[in-house]
Amino acid sequence: MKRLFISLALAGLMFKASAQQQHSSVQQQRIAPAYPLLTHDPYFSVWSFTDGLNTSATKHWTGANQSLTGLLKVDGKVYRFLGGQEESFQTILPASDEKAYTAKYVESEPAKGWNQAGFKETGWKTGTAPFGDGAATTQWRTKDLWMRRTFNLEQTDFKGLKLKLMNDDDVEVYLNGIRIFACECFNGKFIYVPVDTKLLKKGQNLLAVHVRNNVGGQWLDAGLVYDKPTAGTPNVLLAKQTKIALTATQTSYSFDCGNVNLDLDFTSPLLMNELDLLSRPVSYVSFKVKSKDGKKHNAEVYFGASTGLAVNTEFQEVTAKQYKTGQLSVLKAGTKEQAVLKKQGDDVRIDWGYLYVAVSENTRAKQYAGPADEALTSFTTGRTTGKTSTEGKKLMLSTVLPFNQIGTSPVEKHILIGYDDLYAVQYFGQNLKAWWNRKNNQTIEKQLELAHTEYAAVLKKCNDFDQRFHADNLKAGGIKYAELSDLSYRQSIAAHKLVESPQGDLLFMSKENFSNGSINTVDITYPSAPLYLVYNPDLLKGMMNGIFHYSESGKWKKPFPSHDLGTYPLANGQTYGEDMPVEEAGNMIILTAAIAKVEGNADYAKKHWKTLSVWADYLSKEGFDPANQLCTDDFAGHMARNANLSVKAIVALGGYGMLADKLGMTAEAEKYHTMAKQMAIKWMEMANDGDHYALTFDRKNTWSQKYNLVWDKVLDMDIFPVDVFKKEIRYYLTKQNAFGLPLDSRRTYTKSDWIMWTATLADSPADFEKFIDPIYKFATETASRVPLSDWYETTDGKQVGFQARSVVGGFAIKLLDYKLHRK
Repeated sequence: MKRLFISLALAGLMFKASAQQQHSSVQQQRIAPAYPLLTHDPYFSVWSFTDGLNTSATKHWTGANQSLTGLLKVDGKVYRFLGGQEESFQTILPASDEKAYTAKYVESEPAKGWNQAGFKETGWKTGTAPFGDGAATTQWRTKDLWMRRTFNLEQTDFKGLKLKLMNDDDVEVYLNGIRIFACECFNGKFIYVPVDTKLLKKGQNLLAVHVRNNVGGQWLDAGLVYDKPTAGTPNVLLAKQTKIALTATQTSYSFDCGNVNLDLDFTSPLLMNELDLLSRPVSYVSFKVKSKDGKKHNAEVYFGASTGLAVNTEFQEVTAKQYKTGQLSVLKAGTKEQAVLKKQGDDVRIDWGYLYVAVSENTRAKQYAGPADEALTSFTTGRTTGKTSTEGKKLMLSTVLPFNQIGTSPVEKHILIGYDDLYAVQYFGQNLKAWWNRKNNQTIEKQLELAHTEYAAVLKKCNDFDQRFHADNLKAGGIKYAELSDLSYRQSIAAHKLVESPQGDLLFMSKENFSNGSINTVDITYPSAPLYLVYNPDLLKGMMNGIFHYSESGKWKKPFPSHDLGTYPLANGQTYGEDMPVEEAGNMIILTAAIAKVEGNADYAKKHWKTLSVWADYLSKEGFDPANQLCTDDFAGHMARNANLSVKAIVALGGYGMLADKLGMTAEAEKYHTMAKQMAIKWMEMANDGDHYALTFDRKNTWSQKYNLVWDKVLDMDIFPVDVFKKEIRYYLTKQNAFGLPLDSRRTYTKSDWIMWTATLADSPADFEKFIDPIYKFATETASRVPLSDWYETTDGKQVGFQARSVVGGFAIKLLDYKLHRK
């Protein structure tokens, strides 16, 4: 969980309805900060960031546009029910994502006037953008960089002029000598800053930038754009959204479209007890149309999927074609380059593999591909301009479904959306295919056919699971807890990729979304674990197998686990710059003990006993009073003598003793159980701060959530007295803010997964709900409209950082405790 702050400039304009619909109201029930639509893995993941499905363009979890569009035509009228108009720009001065460019630069402070026209660039170098470290074309590793870029214009009457900028870190930007932007910040993706058009002039212009690196990576890339004129789609009305519902595997909407009603369902069948289905990269989009006036109507549904789902940047060239396979008509699209596994990082989309939109030939659907800005006009006018094979940029895969003579009984049809990534991850130098094709005996066409054939059966499985999941969470923690659990389910699973290792082990590889992009981070696995302990511990083993292999292969030689296996999707060894010794050793031992508790045996621990013993020995020496180091909450910085980190070590040592006991190692079990109990007694003395326990052993009048204590309770290890839990809970209830319990006394921000763990220490449902209510308030009221953030301010409910992360699987800690202890 990294110390990165990423400023998002989320592109996207609200859909502008026709004049007749300007004042119509859309019922928008707020039940989530963002809504999952297609959710499979860190790349194949599309969300709606607004309550109205038709009021904004759909996006990848990073905020990049990945447009899905839906229209319904009935009685000569066209209604939009899905998607909105993307914000679109035309280029004046390209940034490097569109076209390579060169600029003058210098790394030592230039003379005064460096940002003015006519400045003598003596001693300045010429470099190709972007400038920075890592993947940058021109490497820049010093503290500061100054850049000058001249360009000529024949006209200056651009409407909506904007600076297009990506910078790391602090930056000041000048246009023709006038400062147009300055920020002490890091923007990990392009932002668009309005600029006064009057600053441009005919002839030569100058864009000058100074950027300073403070910490971590460094980057500079800049250009100028202006708003692309958008006439909108004529005669398109805005469908009235009348319902929205969200369950574990499905997001559903209802719309009023004149004389007919439309029900729209997105289903991603992420069922953890069926790994082949879980891995199958196919979602369903289902349409049910019925008459509401008792008369018969002919209708058509248009569904468009942008090739934005298959590119990293909008300027990449793509190819698209339509073909038939078995019972299906299929549209396929992907980049011309197909640079498989060539990109790594956090704010990166996939640009290899292919997007598929498939529909049964029995539906008599029409499919075609063409420029996105022509697709809607083609449908509304009935004059199709798309082709069965084409190439270009910003294409749309279009499917038109006829619904003839619709009456009061609903007629249902569905579309399949799939993505074949060809190779999913690289694991210690070897490229691995996704689990569904691990034996290299499958094709995406076979998977699409199977998904179509099994449609009814899969939907029933999803409905049955959704009902059970909600009911179990309702019993475990109440209605708000159950609704938060529904919201967290797909987000957590879809932050992973399921593959098989060359050794034949299951690997469930996480991406550390919106943080630093690490793959298989141990302190991401730890908070995510409860959901998988409840529904399939093999998936938790899949998160841990790679870490065990890294140590046991000899590639990682330290007496504690690595922090990660690399940067997604390349798992070739740790890339994070610093170890977390106590954190990761404690995490791995605790989770191994939890697997033993759930499965009723210690077989998994036995397989890795030698490695676990090395880690336990390390904790026995270094864990109780931790040295100055990072823990999973590393965004808060280094800290010595961390009382909560000490709890983790103590509980882990108790867990190791529990495992030894299950393996018949009586002496070893007694040794470590006694050690943990004695450490707990000493901990209570050293951390005691009157009516609570302190943040660190040496700082009184401080406090922190001791969320690591929850495993003592859940695993029935009886290391700490119950009075410790009660004392902390009583104190925490005096420290809550409107949107939750702060992480500790240093700041007012919090982590929602840790609140869930802390709340599970409460011995009464009423106290548990007192912690859950503010998290629910955050989820349903936050102004940060992104896939559920786990790091936010408790005072105003605004996101501090992180979104779409797997750690919300930690919400299931209460469900796990309930399942293990219900009578």
